[in-house]
Amino acid sequence: MRAAVLWTGGKDSAMAFHKARLAGYEIANLLTFIPEKADFLAHPLQFMKYQAEAIGISHYEAVVDAPIEDGYEEAIRLFRDKYKIDALITGDIAEVDGLPNWMKERCKNSGVEVITPLWGADRREAFKELLSCGFKVIISCVKIGCLDEGWLGRGLDKKALDELSAISDKTGLDICGEQGEYHTLVLDGPTFKKNITIGSYSKHKTSTIMYIRPKEITLTLKI
Repeated sequence: MRAAVLWTGGKDSAMAFHKARLAGYEIANLLTFIPEKADFLAHPLQFMKYQAEAIGISHYEAVVDAPIEDGYEEAIRLFRDKYKIDALITGDIAEVDGLPNWMKERCKNSGVEVITPLWGADRREAFKELLSCGFKVIISCVKIGCLDEGWLGRGLDKKALDELSAISDKTGLDICGEQGEYHTLVLDGPTFKKNITIGSYSKHKTSTIMYIRPKEITLTLKI
């Protein structure tokens, strides 16, 4: 089955890519939908281009026109026809705000199958699997009131898992950030042919989130 990975630049889409490839899917390209007024503060589009180069795969942006539901469905049909895609692979783990899976709803009339390799995963086990597979991930954005500024730019590791688990026990925070508590950027992993280095970054804040803007980005071929 020929598939595209719904790409955000974060850990879940990267892990879904890895698991789908191991399962035998032919991964043709990465796809990012761009709805009207999308800001991409947590996952800069330009950074996704570096990731695509590091992986060695094409990355496409699909503009979504209003009304949003119809716009997504039309964008999916156009992408299906142009790139001969049978399936979309997403990094979704669970329902968000109790709503049906957005991509599955939008793909119902297109014949495109939605593959969710991470769906229903135990959060702690999913986090541990990410680390054991060798992914290098940093936190790029946090929701104010869920995590503090000290998490910005921090790498995900065993210590981070333990601290997030402790916070989760107190507040109900999703350890994997599935409800938007935090977002990530992937710098390296088993699908990457090059690793990404961020030389520096600046920190920024809105009324609801804090996020970083990566600077001095370089790619290094892995030996």
